[in-house]
Amino acid sequence: MADLARALPRYGKSLPSGLQREAAELSSVLEHLTVEARQVSAQLAMGIHGRRRPGPGEEFWEFRHFMPGEAAHRIDWRRSARDDRLYVREREWESASSYSLWFDLSPSMHFVSALAQKPKRDRAIVLGLALADMLVHAGERVALLGRTNPMASRQIIPRMAEALLRVQGPETDTGGFPPDIPLRRQDRLVLIGDFILAAEEFAAKLQALAAKGVRGTIVMVRDPAEEEFPFAGEVEFEGMESPDLWRVGEAGEVAERYRERILAHRAEIRRIATRHGFSFLHHVTDRPPAEVLLMLAALIGGHVSALPRLSEGDVEEAPR
Repeated sequence: MADLARALPRYGKSLPSGLQREAAELSSVLEHLTVEARQVSAQLAMGIHGRRRPGPGEEFWEFRHFMPGEAAHRIDWRRSARDDRLYVREREWESASSYSLWFDLSPSMHFVSALAQKPKRDRAIVLGLALADMLVHAGERVALLGRTNPMASRQIIPRMAEALLRVQGPETDTGGFPPDIPLRRQDRLVLIGDFILAAEEFAAKLQALAAKGVRGTIVMVRDPAEEEFPFAGEVEFEGMESPDLWRVGEAGEVAERYRERILAHRAEIRRIATRHGFSFLHHVTDRPPAEVLLMLAALIGGHVSALPRLSEGDVEEAPR
């Protein structure tokens, strides 16, 4: 797939050099991305039945009336002073497991064609933030892999957006796959990226995760131009992760072979994912984000049978 990684036209956005410039560029778009994430999350009726209930945890849940027989130290005296009754501050119950999200922020994710209008990176962030919001409202705890601890905050979207801006190292280019970060066996991992890397490399990295008992979902995000190769005539393609150029005398002559390879690569990534216990979703950025988010929520919630009819290859559930 080396030539596929190079086959990105000049109208793709290049990655700013330097981590400070990257953070500044991301900061300029995060505000509207967080708004979009909230809108997408709000569009969907949640298909995940959560466990919103009081119990041991870190996040405030609600005040309730003090019950006879309870320990007096549980009384919230500040809240009780505003009323003629005693109140207890409940914290939200936290499950033993949590979800960890990872967005691919490597250079290839900045690609955008005229067919999509927005980069793959922006769509990945919107999907991840919206999913985090939905999971939290369903009673789950969510972490941004390598950047935050698991949270159950109702302010999960702005808190994750802030974490994305805290660039501490060369985390934006990890070879199209998350770095080796310790995860607990019961945790669920959601990886969102274009996965333009050799299938053998993807298999080795996913196998290392699976060997630790980690399971989850792969969300492949691609630009429509990467899928359809809508070019004709003489075209010069510019690499986004290398200075290489690829000149094609007649793009129409290679289009069919390209499409065959991109389909084969997607099928192989899907096969590797399901073999290692990961579900697989495919999303093209000229489609509404709510579509893939609905599929993702259904997969996580275990309601695949209730999904509408999907095109072949769009979704694959991992064997249970």
